[in-house]
Amino acid sequence: MRTLDIGGDKALSYFPISEANPFLGWRGIRVTLDHPEIFLSQVRAMIRANEGIDTQLRIMLPMVSSIAEIDEAQRLISQCYREIIEEGVEVEMPDVGVMIEVPAAVYQARDIIKRVDFLSVGSNDLIQYMLAVDRNNARVAELYQEFHPAVLRALNDVVEAAHSEKKGVGICGEMAGNPSAAVLLMAMGFDVLSMNSTSLLMVKHALSHVEMSHAQDILSRVLKMDNAYLIKNFVDEEMRKAGLGNIVRSRHYH
Repeated sequence: MRTLDIGGDKALSYFPISEANPFLGWRGIRVTLDHPEIFLSQVRAMIRANEGIDTQLRIMLPMVSSIAEIDEAQRLISQCYREIIEEGVEVEMPDVGVMIEVPAAVYQARDIIKRVDFLSVGSNDLIQYMLAVDRNNARVAELYQEFHPAVLRALNDVVEAAHSEKKGVGICGEMAGNPSAAVLLMAMGFDVLSMNSTSLLMVKHALSHVEMSHAQDILSRVLKMDNAYLIKNFVDEEMRKAGLGNIVRSRHYH
């Protein structure tokens, strides 16, 4: 479960936030740490809801940009857990993970993963922040590139950071639902791909028809390339050679 993630393009009618530049403003973990009563109430509800359930609760912290935010959030989560245990509730301490959504978190991924149990990349926001592109702005939408070499290298680095500590890493957002991109994500070693249900069958079909060794070969070649347009064309062509041309996304970069 993700803690309250509002701000930017995520609005709540009963919690209005008006800012000149909302994507660089008060959102995600920043809101809840400024209002710890909201954070504590939500985490308390999450932990209590996990009572009597065999599956381990996993709490994700959104829009983290510093180690200090993680330390404070974990302090509050531990406080919640102690209080609930003292009330006689029998429940396990939840796993805590961080969403990698800003470049700062990419560069500190190795420090972050030592403090938490897992990582989860929020690809929509990460790509947007890395490329300084509002994907909802028609004037620059073509510059929002999942196959940008900087994005692919960043994702690969995050996986390496998580696995260096033998911890899991997942990715959510539209990128995981793109069959061509999903092949690269599989090759990088992402443990979990999260996507809309409408993309599930296409991605499953793609991943079951591309050998891991082939996917890793594609990735190793892609990581040496420096042009998003050429990268996308190369991956799409490899997909067609594997008999997957019918599910290749038609969008092109210029």
